[in-house]
Amino acid sequence: MRNRILRGFIPVLVLVFLYAPILILALYSFTDATQIGAIRSFTLKNYVTLFTTEELRDMIIGTIVLALVSSVIATILGTLGAIGAFYSRKRTAGAISTINQVPVINADVVTGFSLCILLVVVFGISKSTYIPLVIGHVVLSAPFVYLSVTPKLKQMDRSLPEAAMDLGCTPMRAFFKATLPEIMPGIITGMLMAFTLSLDDFVISYFTTGNSFQTLPIRIYNMTKKTVTPKMYALATIIFFVILALLLISNLTDQGEKQASE
Repeated sequence: MRNRILRGFIPVLVLVFLYAPILILALYSFTDATQIGAIRSFTLKNYVTLFTTEELRDMIIGTIVLALVSSVIATILGTLGAIGAFYSRKRTAGAISTINQVPVINADVVTGFSLCILLVVVFGISKSTYIPLVIGHVVLSAPFVYLSVTPKLKQMDRSLPEAAMDLGCTPMRAFFKATLPEIMPGIITGMLMAFTLSLDDFVISYFTTGNSFQTLPIRIYNMTKKTVTPKMYALATIIFFVILALLLISNLTDQGEKQASE
């Protein structure tokens, strides 16, 4: 009986330890408190300020647009890379998989700094063009799309595209009719992950962004150097719940796929 209680208590304790700070942050985002422990009243003023202040509104919209653009590009590149590796020879596919793992396990500070040197110093691309920022987020996200699509390709029956071509489809038509529907859940999961990584990234954005634009994480970091304001609570809460929503959508997509396959 005691062991059963302990087995149930330990996971609850871990969840409380992980999520209690976030819940406290979310609670204070609906107050006028400037510091923890000094709640006077509840209000939506912090969120109203975020979306009515032009500078903050433009920053939020810019961060979302950046995440959308970079996730779409990363999804295309990651999917093409996974398909190319899948139909390559075993040794070539192994080499591509190994190369893909480097950005995943490499330190973000190394990736961000090296991209800054390559794009800004070597190629002379100005940070004010947003090109280094977009490329940096694509480099960060594309390997994860590759990792999401590859298992779906391995689960697919290799004879499906061949059967489609035997029935008169061109290779391109066979891809869209046979291969793409099979790997679509992996593509959706990879795109959601790419969007989340872009939305949440700080290190690579710090090295590749210019003075004319700040992403949400960079803005929050810069605000912590000064006095902590209630707007910071609201910003952090928005990021958390957007990422949580994307995670739930990804899990629901996977569950729907499993039920359909059964």
